[in-house]
Amino acid sequence: MPKWTTTDIPDQTGRTAIVTGANSGLGFETAKALAAKGARVVLAVRDLDEGGAARDRIIAVAPGARIELQRLDLAELAQVREAARELAADYPHVDLLVNNAGVMFPPKQSTRDGFELQLGTNYLGHFALTGLLLEHLLPVRGSRVVTISSLAHQIRAKIHFDDLNLDRNYSRVAGYGQSKLANLIFAYELQRRLAASGEQTASLAAHPGNTTTDLGRYMPSVLRTPAMHLVAQPVDMGVLPILRAATDPTALGGQYYGPDGIGGIRGYPIPCSSSKRSHDTETARRLWEVSEELTGVTFSLDSVRR
Repeated sequence: MPKWTTTDIPDQTGRTAIVTGANSGLGFETAKALAAKGARVVLAVRDLDEGGAARDRIIAVAPGARIELQRLDLAELAQVREAARELAADYPHVDLLVNNAGVMFPPKQSTRDGFELQLGTNYLGHFALTGLLLEHLLPVRGSRVVTISSLAHQIRAKIHFDDLNLDRNYSRVAGYGQSKLANLIFAYELQRRLAASGEQTASLAAHPGNTTTDLGRYMPSVLRTPAMHLVAQPVDMGVLPILRAATDPTALGGQYYGPDGIGGIRGYPIPCSSSKRSHDTETARRLWEVSEELTGVTFSLDSVRR
C-alpha cells in the first residue's frame, strides 16, 4: 500500500481548525500543513508573542494562509473557559479541534487549580475545552476531534483514582503516562457517546511515535541515550499520524493512528492498537465522571447513556 504523506491531505478550503499548542513542535507542523491546504487555522497558544511568530513562519511558507491567534492556557480552567467563550463567538462552526498541547516529564508542579501539571494540562484542560466547544462541532458535517496520546500510555500508566495528583509518590514518568492514557481513554469514550447519540462528529486519537521536539527538554537522563536518539524521527514525520486522523476521508471515529514501524516508534501513519487499559469501559465511565467533577464541565451529550 502507498505510504500516506501530506500530499494525501484533501483540500481544506472552507474548514476551520483549532490547534492547541500550535506555536512549536507537532502543533506548529499540524497548523502549517492544514493552512497550506486552505484551512483557516486558529493557533491556540499560551503565549501570544510566540503564537504571532509561529503565524509569521507559516505565512512565509504558505502566503495567503488564514492564520489567527487565540490565547489558551490549559493549566488554568478559568482561562480555558474564557478562551472557549471567545472561540465560540469568533468561530460558531468548527470543523476540527486538535488537542495537541502538553508538557512531558516536568518536576512536580501544579496547575492554577491544584492539579498535577501533566494531568491538568495534557488531559483535564483538553477535556474542558472539548466540552465547551462541542456544540460548535456537532452541527458541522465531517467535524472531528483529534486528541494526542503517546506510546507512554503503556509505560507505568494507570489512572490513579485514589491519588490523581500523585501526591503520595510523584513520578514524572508515571504522571506523563497517566495523562496520555487519560487522553486516549477520553478519545474512545467521546466516540462511544457521539455514536450513541447519533452525532456525525467523530473522535479520533493519534500518537507521534518517538519524535524529536522541544517537549523532551525534561526527559530523564536514562531516556536520553544515543540509541533513543538514533531511532527518533523528525517532526515532519511525527506529525503525519495527527494529520491523517484529522483529514483522511477514510478515517473513522474511534481509530488511533501512529507510525507503522516496529513498536510504533517511527514510520508512516496507520491505524494502530492501544493497551487493554485504554479500552476499559468502566475506567472510561469513572474517568469521565471524575473529569466532569474536577473541571465543572458537562458535555452536550450527557443525556446519552449507553
